[in-house]
Amino acid sequence: MTITEEPVGQLLRQWRERRRRSQLDVSLAADLSARHLSFIETGRAVPSRTMIERICEELEVPLRDRNDVHLAAGFAPAHTERPLEDLGVARSAVAAVLEGHLPYPAVAVNVRWELMAANPAAHFLLDELPAGLAGPPLNMLRATLHPDGLASQVRNYGQWRAHVVRRVRRQLERTAADGLAELLAEIESYPVPATGQETAAGPDGDLVTPLLLRTGHGDLALCYAMTVFGAPRDVTLDEVAIETFFPADHATRELLRSLDFKLT
Repeated sequence: MTITEEPVGQLLRQWRERRRRSQLDVSLAADLSARHLSFIETGRAVPSRTMIERICEELEVPLRDRNDVHLAAGFAPAHTERPLEDLGVARSAVAAVLEGHLPYPAVAVNVRWELMAANPAAHFLLDELPAGLAGPPLNMLRATLHPDGLASQVRNYGQWRAHVVRRVRRQLERTAADGLAELLAEIESYPVPATGQETAAGPDGDLVTPLLLRTGHGDLALCYAMTVFGAPRDVTLDEVAIETFFPADHATRELLRSLDFKLT
């Protein structure tokens, strides 16, 4: 949780402007008058806990930042933050997705792409990382793109890094999460290896950008999908994303199936 000295109205105005919404638009959607919202943003009125949640819900403010808004208004945080291991049925759901995705890689990451859980197929790709990158926490983007990580194995490094940079920018715009701006600057500073200049089309033309990766067992072509939890009430759960990687060609599918990953 970030402790802020900014007034509650200023925080709400910043999120409204980040979402490029007008006061009138937000007030109508959140069922309050534009005058009342203006008073809140300028400090002439203090919102109730219920009003904070209504405005934040409309602005899609992440739960971690909603807690900051509550604190700025003089209230206790409204949303808990528990370790993934303590999230009960949600933790079981994460494990079920990771295990059920075998023999293909799958990972659970937080808003900064720090690894929270992984299946054996993902560990197969990450186990050779040097100690400086292996964490904890292990950052999936840094592990893939850092010169000391998997960079030399990424055949389409330039293409993949450009995709990752766009993705981090979108995440930063959406969440304003601590550490993302620094991660973006770091990734943009990485040199492009001479061996990373391939340009790959997706499995069906230009539908997706695959990650082309060399391994000791053969080359892999992977595309990914992302899953998030609906209607989270816990900060950790709000920030969890499950990334499932799929074979982008027949050779990758057969290679991963042949490795016979075992659950541990």
